[in-house]
Formats: sequence, structure tokens, C-alpha cells
Amino acid sequence: MKARALALAATLLVGGGLLAGCGSTSSSTGASSTSGSKAAQYKVGLVTDTGGLNDHGFNHLAYEGLLQAKNQLGVTVSVVQSQTESDYVPFLTNYAKQGYNLVIAVGFLMAQAVQQVSHEFPHTHFMIIDDEVNGPNVTSSLFETQQCGYLVGELAGLIQKDHALPNINNDNTLGVVGGMSIPPVNTYIAGFYAGVHAVDPSAKILLKYTNDFNNPNNGQVFAQSEIAQHADIIFQVAGGSGLGVITAAQQAHVYAIGVDADQNYLAPNTVITSAEKGVNVATFDTIKEGLDGTLKAGPQYFSLANNGVGMAPPISAIPRSIVNQVLQSEKEIISGKIVPPTNIPNS
Repeated sequence: MKARALALAATLLVGGGLLAGCGSTSSSTGASSTSGSKAAQYKVGLVTDTGGLNDHGFNHLAYEGLLQAKNQLGVTVSVVQSQTESDYVPFLTNYAKQGYNLVIAVGFLMAQAVQQVSHEFPHTHFMIIDDEVNGPNVTSSLFETQQCGYLVGELAGLIQKDHALPNINNDNTLGVVGGMSIPPVNTYIAGFYAGVHAVDPSAKILLKYTNDFNNPNNGQVFAQSEIAQHADIIFQVAGGSGLGVITAAQQAHVYAIGVDADQNYLAPNTVITSAEKGVNVATFDTIKEGLDGTLKAGPQYFSLANNGVGMAPPISAIPRSIVNQVLQSEKEIISGKIVPPTNIPNS
């Protein structure tokens, strides 16, 4: 994780947010000078949503994929961080006007902006993460996060039911703090509900939304409210706001489940696992296909079957019998025996 911190520390934002220091690089894989030159001429611009690069999840994973492409493929990259939703259209437009080959929009909330700008710049290829935008020059990366949500839900349900960790109370209550009530958030939560109730139908699940993705204080307040109602395992699906959920859980000596990336490093004794989304994989693969000339428009799906989503290694304190039961469910999801839902049940 030190490498991640150093990478972010090296990010210098100038002139409206464009990343400095990410210019042309030669291929690090020993490619010929001709192929290296071709890669350096392939320009990729990434626009974050308002959560920014320091969300320790969604946007940061996209940035990791971008840096991987820069280092391994030799492409020229740039990134800009959106401060408000009004930044989306001008930032996407700026990259298109500068002749970038691929422009990446990080997040569901950028769909309308991608729809508009991709139509205005038909010769620029766009990638959007977590929503589908139709267009001959748009690739949409979609993640079946109900699958990994199910796995962490089953894990939490078994821990709660069996009192398998210290400080698990007798109130049989778990919590979820979401960012906004939008499909990429709610598919995680729908899977979580299903996983919990598959092993403990009587479990109570508290659900609150912060209505933002970049305010840890809000996440902390909402988590504290759920903890006060005796939730002792809380699943955060709130981006940067969810960092406050982890803080609240740590302070109250209860447990949290991370999202998007493996967030155990933020609080090793608190974050028992994370529901992972391979945004970095999707970003790198899309850039590589663009460079190779094989990138196609339309949806690309990421699931347990192709390692596009997953469950981070649970902490060692969790009994192996519980972990093995969840891993068996993972196999059954891949085989189609278990099909996690995408809609949250009515409460």
C-alpha cells in the first residue's frame, strides 16, 4: 500500500486538473522502437467522478489501471479530478478536443455527459464504467456486483449467526451504508441482502444512504446511527463517504466490510473482507484493446466467472469453516446454481 500512497502523492494537479508528469513513455516490455512510438502516440484521458482519486476504491482503481497501462504498454496518459458534476462535460470535451484516442469516464453518474460528448466527437472512443451508453464509439464496462455482494453478505450472516468474532451481540442486526440509490450501489446491496438471508432469514438489515460519495463525515454519522441500533457488521457502499463508515466501526469496536478494493489496510482488525470490483482490470484491458485496435463498442461484462468481481481474503480470525462455506457458494454462483438478485427487497 506504500506504493499506492506514493503514486497518489506524486499526482500534481495543474491547469484545470490535468495530471502533470504523465506524458509519453516508452514501452517497458522490450518492444521495438516502432511499437513504442505507436504506444506513446496513443493518448488516454481519465475523468474521475466527484469522489476523486483518494476514495481508496472506485476512482483509485481506475487510476491504477491507467498507471498500469502507462507503465506496461507505454501509452500516454492524463487524469483530471471532477469537483462537481458540472465538470463532467467540459473535462470529457477537453480531452476529445485535444485528440485523445480514448477518454474514460469513471462512474454511473457520468452517463449523460458521455452520451452528449461522444455524439459530438464521433472519432474519439469513450469508455464508461458502471453504466451502458449506446453509441458506435462507446465501450461500457458493467460489473455483476450482486455476486460479490452475496458472498460478503453470506459471510456476515454466518459470523453474526454463529457469533464467530468477538463483540458480536445477540441482536442479529447488520448495517449497510450506501452512497446514492443508483444501480451500481444497489446491486451490491441486493446481493448482500440475499447472502445474509440465505444463511439467516431472521437477520435484520439496516439501510441508509449518505446521498454523496465524497463526505466521510456523513458516512461516519450514518454508521454511528446504525451502530446505535446494534448493528455490529456494516457494509459500506459509499465510495469516499464510506471511509467514515470504517472509522465509525473502528471506534466502536465493531466490524466493517469494504467495497470496490480490498480495504482491509485501512483498519486491519475492523475490515473483515471487501466486495471487490475489477475497475483496474477493466480499465487496463480496455486501453490495451484500444492500442491493439481490437476495442469494440457496446457492453463488456465482468463477473466472478472472469475475475471481474470477487471477495477479498477474509481476516484470519474468521473460522475456516465459514470461509469454506462462502467459497462453495462462489462456485455455485459461477455454475449458475445460485443467482443473486439485482434488486433490493422491499423493507
